[in-house]
Amino acid sequence: MVDLRLKNIKKSYGTVEVIKGIDLDIKHGEFVVFVGPSGCGKSTLLRMIAGLEDISDGDLYIGDKRCNDMQPNERGIAMVFQSYALYPHMTSYENIAFGLTLAKRPKAEIEKKVKEVAGILQMEDLLDRKPAQLSGGQRQRVAIGRAIIRQPDVFLFDEPLSNLDASLRMDMRMEIGKLHADLNATMVYVTHDQVEAMTLADKIVVLNDGYVQQVGTPMELFHNPANKFVAGFIGSPKMNFFEVKIIEVSENTITVDSLDIGAIQLKNKLQFELGQNAILGIRPQHLVRQIKNEETGQITGQVQLVERLGTETIVNVKLKSGAIVIASLNQDIEIARGEALMLGFVSDDLHLFST
Repeated sequence: MVDLRLKNIKKSYGTVEVIKGIDLDIKHGEFVVFVGPSGCGKSTLLRMIAGLEDISDGDLYIGDKRCNDMQPNERGIAMVFQSYALYPHMTSYENIAFGLTLAKRPKAEIEKKVKEVAGILQMEDLLDRKPAQLSGGQRQRVAIGRAIIRQPDVFLFDEPLSNLDASLRMDMRMEIGKLHADLNATMVYVTHDQVEAMTLADKIVVLNDGYVQQVGTPMELFHNPANKFVAGFIGSPKMNFFEVKIIEVSENTITVDSLDIGAIQLKNKLQFELGQNAILGIRPQHLVRQIKNEETGQITGQVQLVERLGTETIVNVKLKSGAIVIASLNQDIEIARGEALMLGFVSDDLHLFST
């Protein structure tokens, strides 16, 4: 049972600090996804765990071993890269077996383990093929097989699906999720795709500018984002934001006001003060079309764009301030560009953030 612990981990290149003090505990068997925009430090952090980047400060523990100065092959980890990194002159069998061959393991042992791995990945019929004869998804299976055969304590994935087309990415997501369940292994996965993060993770670590913004389950982050950055990054389409002002404060409630939504009363969860500026957020999925004035909050505007996706209809609405709000509405809704639209919402679905 091996846990992974990061204690105040930092990384600098000269005077430029890119990882700025990260504390994180990953339990044995967890599937943890590092997610964030390009340049946030997620791949650098993964490479520090792998031993491919030096740790400038802090401590990395895999189990009870402090690994800061240990070589990658001593850490009990295996890494799957975005680029597959297969040997083109070797067959799939030889690529998967390469680590054991290098370690001079008995031929019978190697053959047994390669067949076991091929069975797990359902690729027994691909073992005689070289990488040039494989599709992108098949090559990624070989790369994953090469990691599995080492029986590591921790699997590391660095954006392994970003080179695949959309349909194949979905298939491989399911394969990796099933693999995690079958192996009961600790997996740390890096992606910039929040859909991958939401569908794969037991726990998501949202990174930005070298800091951890929030750690939690996918639905914790979706329903209770810690700040505006997390709220805007998690969820698709992304959350709508409005600049508001606090116009009334009581012990348990506050009232906010803005040009686009009027006055709305909310629970005073963050103890805002009278006159303070804030950011109000609402997810597109929490907006509904209204035909007449009702006992809910309302947003009115003109439809600018209608996107019919089959399962839902995404509508872009221009408000009187000129801002655009996005609503995810019923798949069969009758609506056209240029039409006036009234959107309703309930206050419990609103989020309020500091500016």
